[in-house]
Amino acid sequence: MTFARRKFLHLAAGVTTAAVWPRRARALDYPTRPVRLVDGFAAGGAVDIVARVLCQWLSQRFGQPFVVDNRPGAATNIATEEVVRAAPDGYTLLWTTTANTTNATIYDKLSFNFIRDIAPVGTIDRFPLVMEVNPAVPAKTVPEFIAFAKANPGKINYGSGGIGTIQHVAGELFKFMTGVDLVHVPYRGAALVLNDLLAGQVQVTFSPIASSLGYIRAERLRALAVTGPARSPALPDAPTVSEYLPGYEASAVDGIGAPANTPAKIIDKLNTEVNAALADPAIKAKLADLGSIPLSMSPAEYRALIAAETEKWAKVIKFAGIKAD
Repeated sequence: MTFARRKFLHLAAGVTTAAVWPRRARALDYPTRPVRLVDGFAAGGAVDIVARVLCQWLSQRFGQPFVVDNRPGAATNIATEEVVRAAPDGYTLLWTTTANTTNATIYDKLSFNFIRDIAPVGTIDRFPLVMEVNPAVPAKTVPEFIAFAKANPGKINYGSGGIGTIQHVAGELFKFMTGVDLVHVPYRGAALVLNDLLAGQVQVTFSPIASSLGYIRAERLRALAVTGPARSPALPDAPTVSEYLPGYEASAVDGIGAPANTPAKIIDKLNTEVNAALADPAIKAKLADLGSIPLSMSPAEYRALIAAETEKWAKVIKFAGIKAD
């Protein structure tokens, strides 16, 4: 090989290395500027509060602001589409929820494929619901409620925070597994459901624990069971629905996603810090106050959970004939 050729190859290798190294450096130095976490829910709700608690912790940990950007609408599809179209550089992230796993079946013409276009970063928490009734309902246990519902087909209303919400599909899963005939009444938000449950306009709901806890303790609502895989520390005397219906589980899972093709080093770095946050006693205490349970997963584990939840809820949604308004 001539000297000129050896020199050329050496220089070419240097150019290649120089092209790769800045990308690696950016991943290792991440973040060097503010990070935006796009949240598909309105400010002030339980989901939004958890997102802000986590962002505050990450801001202190990384020394760069992590800012919640609320983009509510279309059952979180507006927020998801915005992140799908963002640069895959780790500076635009998505607050992911169970809605992302149900929307794939409920909406026929989405401009994105959530599983393909969003890279899972990690899970944050699991939000079990509480199956609760107005005290006028003559049932104190799940079996008693099933018997009451079967004796009154089509006469019992259950409220939810809207079409396709976790409250809605939790109710439809209950119907699917028990064969009871309940009438779904959708509202524009969980708070409105509780107002009508207290007034007796609807008889039962599957509600976030945190928003119902005060009413349950004041005996204005009666908790029959919680919908998670285990009993809730917030309602230690309430059994799980699965104790009566083996296999029943309906929880909202929150997490973080990034645009597809975001560098793996950035995703892994974020996952490590998120899991560190979930191990922090102060974060655990704040989540407990909201009725949620920390849930730590690797990106691969979260990807598997998303696939499993999408398949699970697709069966329920098709059974119930749920479609977007």
